[in-house]
Amino acid sequence: MASEKFRRQLRQEVEDWWSEGLIDAALYERLADRYQFRRLEQDASNRFIAILLGLGAILLGLGAITFVAANWQLLSRTAKVVILLACFVGVNAAGFYLWRRPLQTGWQRLGQGLLLLGALLLGANMALMSQLFHQSGEGYELFLIWGLGVALMAYSLRLVPLGILALILVIIGYCLGWTAWIGWDRASWQEFSGTRLLVQHLPLLLSLVFVPLAYWCRSRVVMGLSAAAVAISLVFNLRPLSIWNGAPLTAGWIGVIAFVLPPALLWSYRDHLWQYRPVSAVPASQPPSPLSQPLLQTLALWFLAILFYVFAFRGFWTGIELTRDPLAGWDWSPLIDAVILGGVAILGWLRIGNPFRWRQFQAQHISNGSIAIGLIVAAAFFLLGQQAGVIAVVAFNLLLFLLALGLIRDGLALGHRATFWGGMVLLVLGIISRMLEYDTGLLLKALVFVLCGIGIILAGLRFERSLRSRPLPSLPPSSSEEIS
Repeated sequence: MASEKFRRQLRQEVEDWWSEGLIDAALYERLADRYQFRRLEQDASNRFIAILLGLGAILLGLGAITFVAANWQLLSRTAKVVILLACFVGVNAAGFYLWRRPLQTGWQRLGQGLLLLGALLLGANMALMSQLFHQSGEGYELFLIWGLGVALMAYSLRLVPLGILALILVIIGYCLGWTAWIGWDRASWQEFSGTRLLVQHLPLLLSLVFVPLAYWCRSRVVMGLSAAAVAISLVFNLRPLSIWNGAPLTAGWIGVIAFVLPPALLWSYRDHLWQYRPVSAVPASQPPSPLSQPLLQTLALWFLAILFYVFAFRGFWTGIELTRDPLAGWDWSPLIDAVILGGVAILGWLRIGNPFRWRQFQAQHISNGSIAIGLIVAAAFFLLGQQAGVIAVVAFNLLLFLLALGLIRDGLALGHRATFWGGMVLLVLGIISRMLEYDTGLLLKALVFVLCGIGIILAGLRFERSLRSRPLPSLPPSSSEEIS
């Protein structure tokens, strides 16, 4: 079903066409039935009623919460437990009942809102229950368990908002637990606990819980957030950069795993990775999955752009002293996640086949072969470490500009505005960063800024002109026959 805004605009246009005699009454009725023009006012009325009921329910809830808070100290423990459980069960039961109603009545959205409120009440009940029964715990433990509970609700109801909320809660718990893990709050980090294992193996937890949830809910948002969280948490758990603790840069194979494995995994992952038929058996006309391939490859390009840009600075290779014993006191537990996810990445690249086929380079500059070459070059310089010196700086600058030029070329060839402007921004950012990093005169910097501005204007005008000159796609025969 098209959006309501589009349907309203289309109804206005169709009424104008009818009044001008461009279409007859029969075609008008067919369009009205197809896009359900008569339901527009009813949907608006139902939405207004749902908003009124929601506001009234919020005010009633605030009044009840204020009344209970005023008498909270006077209530017994049993009464407090009953009130908390009654609120949690009542809100979720009402939300489930309204959510199960037909969508055209407008009550389903109100039910989703109540289910979200019930998920928030789950965390409040957990915190208050632990306080009532004098159960001590840390904040990251509350958020992790709370997030997993909401994820269970998302699995049972197949609701995307609940999945997003669960993922946000788990990430908050991970951030709080990670600070305790690296030593900022070592007193709250226990010797052994289940929540500590969740923090140390969060990439594996996200892969086993939230990636299947994205498939179950058919949600690109949950898939994208989960994949980004897996990549970022893998880097943070391996801790290749320990500068925040006053330690020097850690390079070697730890840097290879932390910085090369996430983009390799994101780029090679496919939905049919777990199927037993080879890639050659997949029909060429079969479109890529709307969940994994385009979205995860975009995330891989973002990761590589940030990686090449950061390590293109001279200070990471010449201004920071490398550790001679980088594994002293290092926690080996994140390697379990790296080994498992690395196996998935290797399986994905094996299913891709030979990435260095010249036909792929001719079709697109940003292809499997170019990504593989970039990953291999980056891994080689991470292994060399500080011995690479200036050569590493030149190599990462070259990778940065090649990636930017490849995005610009593919954006022009395919007519993708986001790809083209992403490459332009990356190219200009790299040029400006190099000018500000090195000791250059103000006159040269001004000249570079002016040239970058002129280049952006000219490139943008050329791109938009090329888009306008593209021929419009022809209608399929069935569609044209139906309209006529």
